[in-house]
Amino acid sequence: MHDRIDNGCRFRVLAIIDLFSRECLSITADYSLRAEHVVRSLESLKQIGYCPTVITVDNGSEFISRAVDAWAYTNGITLDFIMPGKPIQNAFIESFNGRLRDECLNIHVFHSIEEAREKLEAWRYRL
Repeated sequence: MHDRIDNGCRFRVLAIIDLFSRECLSITADYSLRAEHVVRSLESLKQIGYCPTVITVDNGSEFISRAVDAWAYTNGITLDFIMPGKPIQNAFIESFNGRLRDECLNIHVFHSIEEAREKLEAWRYRL
């Protein structure tokens, strides 16, 4: 997902959801999200005990990278890519993203990336 800070700078949002519990485990916001951000988020979740056997992802450049593939292989995790142009295969995530947009991104004006991170994390804790 993406949004803008009030000065026009775009930022991206990475949400990691446990599809079994429906819990949002992590929300990361930054001006760009590369594979290193994904690996860092997944590794921090692994350190506190969240280590899935399968991760369902879309075909974004941050997910089809060697770094994410290597991390998944090293940790015995299968990456399950949805078919390009078929967001219905990731319906829960699409629904979650719509809720995130409606309940957080669309109602706040962010003045900095730090403020966006704070408000996203506060919204995540209210779930």
